[in-house]
Amino acid sequence: MNDDVRNIVLGVVAAGVSAALGWLARTYLWRRRLRRKQAFFGLPDHSESLLVVNRNAGGPELSVMRHDVFALLELSALIKDCNAHAQVVAHDATQQGFGERTEFCLGGPSSNRRMAAHLSSLLPGVGVNTEAESGPEAGAFHIGGEDYRVESGRSEYVLLARLTAGNRGEARPVFLFCGQRAITNQAATRYLARGHERLARKYGSGSFVLLLKVVNSQAYGPDVVELVADVTRAARAPLPEAAAAAAS
Repeated sequence: MNDDVRNIVLGVVAAGVSAALGWLARTYLWRRRLRRKQAFFGLPDHSESLLVVNRNAGGPELSVMRHDVFALLELSALIKDCNAHAQVVAHDATQQGFGERTEFCLGGPSSNRRMAAHLSSLLPGVGVNTEAESGPEAGAFHIGGEDYRVESGRSEYVLLARLTAGNRGEARPVFLFCGQRAITNQAATRYLARGHERLARKYGSGSFVLLLKVVNSQAYGPDVVELVADVTRAARAPLPEAAAAAAS
């Protein structure tokens, strides 16, 4: 074998080794990224999850708002990326605790009984006006002494929360998307889909409650979202009037 042939063979071998090492490195990084995503969502390979949907209060019994359907599609893509499975369940057909399966609960307490139960037991510091049928007070949030009212199409709010049961490390989380309008639910799911890596770096496997503001949805749809505040502490503390009543 002369020098030219030997150099060609060595070059081919070196290229092959470099390609193999590059493939192994990319595979390792992809798997590590997938495991982090699965850990954040509580969705290991082939696990089951629940998509708990609300119902359109003004429509037929089984109807779901169009933007809530879009939100379900966003969540379904996340679940599929984790190599997991999803079961869609109506809010009034879910009669079980949480922690065994990851749960994604969609909609405000006025249209989702499951959400109302989660807010009452897990986020007692969140008040939602479910009595007013119209006007700025309808669906208004009360958190930490502040009121967040709806300006339809201009300024609307949604809570995005990741909560776990107690201190069990193996407990699966429940994700809440509690919006003042259906389009805000979709905005929160999109915010989670785009920012889950950043949220995982900041909160790890812990709980958080974020108040988001959807800006000018009549022009921009669910795409322009601002983080108003991390309200985890205020949301998990009882409302002052409830605490006073319990103490008396």
